[in-house]
Formats: sequence, C-alpha cells, structure tokens
Amino acid sequence: MKINPINNHFVADVDGIDIGTISDEDFEAVYQAWLQFGVLRLHNQPLDEESLQRFSRRFGPLEERPMGRLPAEAKAKIKNRYVTQLSNIVENGKPIGGLGNSEANWHSDMTYVDTPPPASILLGIEIPEVGGNTYFADQQAAYEALPEALRTRAETLSIKHDAAHTSVGSLRPGFEAFDDPRQAPGAVHPIIRTHEETGKKVLYLGRREWAFIPGLSLDDSETLLDELWSYAATDSNTWGQQWQPGDLIIWDNRRVLHRRDDFPADSRRLMKRCQVLARSI
Repeated sequence: MKINPINNHFVADVDGIDIGTISDEDFEAVYQAWLQFGVLRLHNQPLDEESLQRFSRRFGPLEERPMGRLPAEAKAKIKNRYVTQLSNIVENGKPIGGLGNSEANWHSDMTYVDTPPPASILLGIEIPEVGGNTYFADQQAAYEALPEALRTRAETLSIKHDAAHTSVGSLRPGFEAFDDPRQAPGAVHPIIRTHEETGKKVLYLGRREWAFIPGLSLDDSETLLDELWSYAATDSNTWGQQWQPGDLIIWDNRRVLHRRDDFPADSRRLMKRCQVLARSI
C-alpha cells in the first residue's frame, strides 16, 4: 500500500489495496491518512453495497441515511437504511436516488443535526461523460487564512444550520417553506471547531444558504457570513475530483466542505454513499 499526497497536507491517493480484503494494519494506516489529509481517493474499488457497508463500519457505527421528516411507514419501506443512492436515473417513473443532476453548493454533510457524521464515503458507479465532478475545500487551511480580528470574533459565535433544504436547494419532505433564515430549523454549532481527533482548529460553516448567526441582526449575520465564506473555498485550498467508475473517496466532514458540478439531465450518474460516526477515541 502506498499513500501519495496530492496537495501537500490536503488530499492523498491510496494505491495498492483492495478495500474488500484490507488487513487491520492497512486499515489503520488508511484511517491515520484520512485524519492527516482530510480527503483520500482510491481507484478501482468494485464494491457492492454489502462490501461498502462492511468497510465503512470499520470507521465506526453507520449513520442512517438522511430521511427528513418522512412518516414512519415510509421509512419502514426503505430496504437499505445505510447506503444512500445519489442519482438522476429514473426507473418505472421514479428517481432511484437523490439530488438529481443539479449543481450542489458547498456544504458539509448533515451539519443541521446535533451530531453530524464525521466520515463520508462515496463510491462512483455510473459516471457521466461531462460534469458531475466533486470539489473539496480544506477548512483547516481556511481557518489559518482568517485575519486575526475576524478569527477572534468568529471564536465567540455560532451558526444555526438549516435542516429544511438539501444541498441543491430543494425543500426536504415534511418541511414548510420560509423566507427568513431566522425561521430555519436546525442545529447550532460553533463557527470555529476544534477537531476531536487531530486537535486542529477548522472553520465550520456548513452551508451558506439559510444560515444564521444567533445573537446578531439579520443584516449583520449576512455580512459576517459573506466575509467568512470568502475564505472558505479559495483556489489555494480546493481540489477537484473527476470521477471514474470504481473511484472511492473518503472525506472528513469535520475538516472539509464539498460541492458538485451539474451535468446533463439525459446522462446517467449513480453514486453510493455511506456516512459513519467516528470510532471512540
């Protein structure tokens, strides 16, 4: 197994292993590399859902896929509660996955809950010829780039993270529309977060849309959020993934933001994702 950095301290390729048969020693090396680099890429991993789940469970207990406020009877009909399909493919008149083909804005997964899943693992199955690339932004580097005065102010504040909308801007099932960020439901997290395992400080913004900083006026909140976001995803701290079938990306939601390009509606894209809770330290 070889771990090859792509961007110095941010993003690395892991070569020479088969996730389906990975040893405990190699997994520990992968885990430590994930903490070090924030994003790992592995090529040529032909995994089925069971293999994907089995590997993901080595990071910690699996997080159930987000289902919003679906009724209990609707949740009971979902066959696999731990693998989320992200796709624009329609079968028998119904989408087989979420998010469609629209652009997904910068975000960290599920920051609208009190304990967001630290790890996300995404497997490419069907890839469009054009578009659908995924980009990552290093929020450890973003924090370090903040001017001292802005960093000091942000240390004392939190953000309420909107739970009602997806990363493509659509309203989740069971939520009602609103037009004021102060009305958004969701969890509150500090703007500056200390990573539980590395001890490094990171900028923790979640998503720009419908976010609000409690304790400020709406105008002041919007102004400060815009200023913070100007450091979140710059050319110097972002990296883009052009997918191939069998690519597996593992990222640390505590450290990175990610987004996705749109792609033609008549092409096919199918990805499978697991989200996991970090193992006990």
